[in-house]
Amino acid sequence: MKKEFIYKHLVQYYETDKMAISHHSNYIRWMEEARTDFMNQIGWDFVKIEETGVMSPVVSLSCKYKNTTTFSDVVEIHTRVKEISGVRLALEYEMYKQDGTLAFTGTSEHCFVNKEGKIVRVKRDFPELFETLSMLSKDNED
Repeated sequence: MKKEFIYKHLVQYYETDKMAISHHSNYIRWMEEARTDFMNQIGWDFVKIEETGVMSPVVSLSCKYKNTTTFSDVVEIHTRVKEISGVRLALEYEMYKQDGTLAFTGTSEHCFVNKEGKIVRVKRDFPELFETLSMLSKDNED
């Protein structure tokens, strides 16, 4: 199974500022788009997960802006599982411009909770999802 998943985002005009540069807040949105796409690609889309009564909120973010992107750039977002534990999932992202220039790196960390807001232990309660994410984890590289 591949370990890196790619999502492409076309920078929209409304995502830029007066200097014609993508506003910094959009990179966080693009991380979320890439995370949603990643979950779809591994067969665990959020509709499927939420139908079981489980949600996956963000608990932390970190990011580094390396280069700017502008209107009509195609940003290629590479997503990988950095770490999976019984209750937390960390994903890392690298965003590249179409010329291959690294524009952004980031990490998002998520937990899993039920409708009451109580932590769900993925390893115990969703072993198939845990196994899939574990196989994709950097800790499980060949």
